[in-house]
Order: sequence, then structure tokens, then C-alpha cells
Amino acid sequence: WRANGGTTSSNDNGSITSTVQVDPSGHFSIVTYTGESATRTVGHGLSAAPDYIIVKSRENTRNWAVYYGDNTDAMQLNNGNATDDGNYWADTSPTSTVFTVGDSNETGKSEDYVAYCFANCEGYIQSGSYTGNANADGTFVYLGFRPAWLMVKYTGSGESWVIVDNKRNGTNPTNKNLRANNEYAEASGSTYDVDLLSNGFKPRTTWEGWNGSGYTITYLAFAESPFKYATAR
Repeated sequence: WRANGGTTSSNDNGSITSTVQVDPSGHFSIVTYTGESATRTVGHGLSAAPDYIIVKSRENTRNWAVYYGDNTDAMQLNNGNATDDGNYWADTSPTSTVFTVGDSNETGKSEDYVAYCFANCEGYIQSGSYTGNANADGTFVYLGFRPAWLMVKYTGSGESWVIVDNKRNGTNPTNKNLRANNEYAEASGSTYDVDLLSNGFKPRTTWEGWNGSGYTITYLAFAESPFKYATAR
């Protein structure tokens, strides 16, 4: 990620003044801000409303809050819990200039926070959700690019945040995976098979973490080298 080469700027679009670093695409930013133990808005610096936000307190022992897909509840990156109907985002979706935080330990208390904001971008970043079918011929998820890095999470409880990439296996099916929410070693084997395709991905397993029947599964995916925003000379 090239978040403006480490150069920050002040953003006063929200009721809280934030500090932002923004990728040249305008679709990824790093944001720092101080909460005020109340509902407040925070400028994110993107050129579009973020579709996926990860927030963490920098001062206290708090969960990692995850906003995903126009869902004003949240999940927690450090555990396998179900979607939490807390006051993370004050039941308010982000706009093209700000995201909203409530009086939540994870997003809006009177302490310092960092937020990583992602807006869907053709050929570069894509997040969303799909419904599993518990079939080895799993649901095809269209991204518009070949994913280099992919993280998924069932929105219910009992499954981990599963991360795969295009380097560790190098061929399909890909199954070497890490879990964002625990300290386990890398897992592998056909139980975790997924195909990383030229324009998306497709689970090749009945395993619930990828493909539980009727499960809503959220994802965040990145392309390896988006030509549109290449900076080589």
C-alpha cells in the first residue's frame, strides 16, 4: 500500500478532526482520531464512501471493530463471534466524506483510534458478501480481478477470519490459510480448498468457514498489482 508515502494531512470534514494518509487511488486510507465518548463523525479522506472499515483503540485493550457492506452493526476481527448489534457506528452508514462512530469502547470513547478504510475500486479492492451452498462446487464470487489476498468471515458465530493468498500454494486449489483471530499455525488441506480465479474466487469445499449452507459470508479482497494505479517510471 502507498498511503501517500507516509505524508499525513488534517481532515476537518467530520465533527472530530482526523489525520489521514490516502492511497493515490483514493480508495484506501489510514485515519487516526480521538473519540469523545459520544456520537461523532470522522473524515476518512477517500473519494467514495468506504465499504469496509477496521478500527482499533491505540490506548486500551479493546476489540478490533469491523464495518462491512452497509451493515451498521459490526464484527470483531480478534474473535469468531457473530455480528454485534452494538453502538459502533451509531446505526449510520458512511458517506463519501465521513464515517460515524458511537459511544462504543471499540470506536468512540475518549481515547486514540486508528482506522483502515477501504472503498471498492475496479481492478483493485473489492468487499461484499455471498451465500454459501455447502457444495464442493461452491458459490462463484465475482471480483473483476484475480485476488492476491482474500479474507472471509461467516457473519454468524463459530468460524474464524480465514486468510488466503496467491503465494503460499501458488496454484489452485488454494488451501494454505491463516486465521486473523487466533494464534494457530497455518492450516492446509482439501477441507479449505478455494480457487483464486482470473475474475473472482470459488470455494471448492463444504467447510462452513468458506461455504456453509445458507451462510452469509463477508469478504475483503485485494488485487496484486492494479495497473490503473501503477507508479513505475
